[in-house]
Amino acid sequence: MKFRRKARENVEINLAPLIDVVFILLLFFVVTTTFTRETQMKVDLPESVTGAPLTDAETKPLEILIAADGSFSINGKALLKSDLETLIAALQKEAAGDFNQPLTISADGKTPHQSVITAMDAAGKLGFAHLRMTTVEAQPKP
Repeated sequence: MKFRRKARENVEINLAPLIDVVFILLLFFVVTTTFTRETQMKVDLPESVTGAPLTDAETKPLEILIAADGSFSINGKALLKSDLETLIAALQKEAAGDFNQPLTISADGKTPHQSVITAMDAAGKLGFAHLRMTTVEAQPKP
């Protein structure tokens, strides 16, 4: 008895539905994933033990003074408002277009960190290249 062979059908796997499912899964994971930043870090701020004091030969830099309550003054002139726009306008007026001169930020020890960041942000937006932070020399422990 001779059996007849059936003609083999050419089997194709259609990849279009598989690709659709993979993209839907990818979209699902992107939408449901939460991106969080862990910003709870204990920071011990350093003390200034060494440093180079400002010499008389150098030009007098612009100085931003930040009080304990976060109010700003530039070269001894108090600003009415303590926001970024007012600080930028006052720095532009005092610098008179010369943004290559040194800029010194002097902040009280109890100044909110946001006030110092606002002063640094204003200096960065105006393009000051020489930024200095003043500190006091640490007293030797008895």
